[in-house]
Amino acid sequence: MSEPDDGEEAFAEATLTQAIENQIEADDPPAARATFNKLTLVGYEREEILQLMALVLAHEIDAMLRADRPFDTAWYEQALRALPELPEDQA
Repeated sequence: MSEPDDGEEAFAEATLTQAIENQIEADDPPAARATFNKLTLVGYEREEILQLMALVLAHEIDAMLRADRPFDTAWYEQALRALPELPEDQA
């Protein structure tokens, strides 16, 4: 399979960012809004926060697909709350 082109990467990033914005807006999971608020309070810019949160979401989606398992909401919320520290293999 070929490497994803810039357009595909931009689409994936935009899709993940939109998913994060939807989670914050819906307060579902609650860790999304809590993480956004925490990082805002310590001085992170909105775009940087969304990018960090999208990396965590992408990590969980990738792990879910590789292991052919359901989305691990508990891990996802824990990883969001740990930000700005990224999961080990994302750092």
